[in-house]
Amino acid sequence: MAVPCQMVRERFPDIDEEIFQYVEGVLASTEDFETIEDVYEAIGSLLVDAVGLEKDGEVRRLCGQVMDLLKTANGALEHKTLEAPVQLAQMAANMELEEHEIKSVWTRERDETLKVDQRKLDKAEAKLKEKKDKRVNTDKKDTKPPIILEMATASQIVSKKDRALDAKGICNTKDIRIESFDVAYGDRVLIQNATISLAFGRRYALVGRNGLGKTTLLRMMAARSLRIPSHVSILYVEQEVTGDETIALESVLECDMQRNTLLNREKEIQSRIAQGEQDENLATQLSEVYAELQAIEADKAPAKASVILNGLGFNPEMQMRRTKEFSGGWRMRIALARALFSQPDLLLLDEPTNMLDMKAIIWLENYLVGWATTLLVVSHDRHFLDIVPTDVLHLHSQTIDMYRGNYENFMNTKNERQKNQQREYDAQMQFRAHVQEFIDKFRYNAKRASLVQSKIKMLEKLPELKPIEKETKLMLRFPEVEKLNSSVLHLDEVDFEYSAGNTIFANVCLSVAMDSRICIVGENGTGKTTLLKILLGELDPTKGHRLSNRSLRIGYFTQHHVDQLDMRVCPVELLKNKYEGRPTEDYRRQLGSFGVSGDLALQQLASLSGGQKSRVAFSLMCMGNPNFFILDEPTNHLDIETIESLGEAISRFKGGVVLVSHDERLIRMVCTELWVCGDKKVYCMEGGFDEYRVLVEKEIQAAL
Repeated sequence: MAVPCQMVRERFPDIDEEIFQYVEGVLASTEDFETIEDVYEAIGSLLVDAVGLEKDGEVRRLCGQVMDLLKTANGALEHKTLEAPVQLAQMAANMELEEHEIKSVWTRERDETLKVDQRKLDKAEAKLKEKKDKRVNTDKKDTKPPIILEMATASQIVSKKDRALDAKGICNTKDIRIESFDVAYGDRVLIQNATISLAFGRRYALVGRNGLGKTTLLRMMAARSLRIPSHVSILYVEQEVTGDETIALESVLECDMQRNTLLNREKEIQSRIAQGEQDENLATQLSEVYAELQAIEADKAPAKASVILNGLGFNPEMQMRRTKEFSGGWRMRIALARALFSQPDLLLLDEPTNMLDMKAIIWLENYLVGWATTLLVVSHDRHFLDIVPTDVLHLHSQTIDMYRGNYENFMNTKNERQKNQQREYDAQMQFRAHVQEFIDKFRYNAKRASLVQSKIKMLEKLPELKPIEKETKLMLRFPEVEKLNSSVLHLDEVDFEYSAGNTIFANVCLSVAMDSRICIVGENGTGKTTLLKILLGELDPTKGHRLSNRSLRIGYFTQHHVDQLDMRVCPVELLKNKYEGRPTEDYRRQLGSFGVSGDLALQQLASLSGGQKSRVAFSLMCMGNPNFFILDEPTNHLDIETIESLGEAISRFKGGVVLVSHDERLIRMVCTELWVCGDKKVYCMEGGFDEYRVLVEKEIQAAL
């Protein structure tokens, strides 16, 4: 049948010739097909294998069209009613066939030209199987395991009295007490039988090692999975604001729901009055709205919002931009500004300094010191923790201890408390040993049996003290490298601009040696990351020269790289995919040098905390054995102990280091040269970080 075959050729022009010839042979015999399903069974499955399962519907439609053509071309396919019995003998006689041509009317052989060539069929099926196997193997190679995110759960014992008071709305206190609660992440228990009290108006810092559950606890509180009185408003700053047509200043103002409601009511009443509506109550209602607006000082709201945005780095021109014009980091700042402006009863902040420059961090510290409601913040900025909190919650060993004072007071008190606990434990162990010696000595002495029994009872009544579990210190180990001669990287009178007239740098001269420890600081948007990319060689100077040692191997770390890690694989597999052909022990050893060991190295990256992911990124960077580091905000999400270990590792490293950071403690630990970006220049601050901080504080005071 030429027409159906031509239809198949037009619909699927790319199918193999062997398959087409097979289809052509099948369609040559029309008496076998009575329904569309017959056609599909004959050629449909073969075509689906050839063109892909996603085109099954198109193949079925084609089979229907082929069947319609066959019916039209062969009227014999139509069923006819027999008017008389059929005589088979007579039919055989009428066929006029020789005896050797037919054995029986039931076994008449079909014309050889209508038979399917078995060799062609085998060849077509073999080719199809080869293509199918190839497609399956490709799919297996490209298919990645799904991200398995375990759910965090919380449980808590709540008294009937507290439930009843909360249900009736009788309790109006804004103090928060969460008693006897547990928090788990999947099968892993993070917090067990803990109790915390948050007094209204105090500022709390939640501290602890990476991966212990600080962020999970904040999320449980924000979702009210843990009981918090319903009248207490909670705001958790986690996600950036949505980028749309709303200008930044208006985005902050609109989070004040009461003010927005009153302003909308005012517009509605004024519109009704302007339309000439005669209602004596309208004037009264408008007066009431004005009174409420005056009571909440609505006229001062734009100025307050502008001050907050300005403190977080938004100049007047930026405040009038639409939110969709900002990057993710700036939209996160807008989310922080909205939280500060709305001032909820309980504000939860998770690493608020990560997206801020030094000027914004100092402003935020000063702003939060005067915070009027309850604040609970997770931060690893040591200086921030010394300035802002009035209390510290220490998460460790599945429990939470509370301390009065800032982070420095917490450390002093914790160390003293641990020493006292250790002394008490040692004294009890010594006393137990002395009593046990007496018991063992006179256990079988009848005269002293009563005394021995009293000693045994005394030991049973002693409180069971546990030894102090000291947190193991994390040691980060960078690769051992050989020193290179003198200056290894040099920028000579470099200018850079992204477009004509948009100059970022002019006449930058910077020389880096193998013993350099250069820290680059400056406000966001002054070109710090751009400067790093010029040093790295990713960007070419518009003018001037970048000179580097031919043996220089640069390791580049940025939070952007952390976010781009394949979250579907485990750390060991991540290193194996980048550096193939090494023993598994090498990958485990490399990860172990950054504190990613044991089961942690085999967990899916998506299940790790932010600090643990950063340590995996460090191990990936160092697997290439670089002799020079360029680090862009390496402390984001790292806990305080890991930041200190990072500083010590940088100090021991034999190669050169250039880093951008706003972590004051790390800068003071490692920095020997401080370079400041600003006003299209990069210059060395001779007085170091102390002079730079004084300069920034003066700028903040001048702006107020």
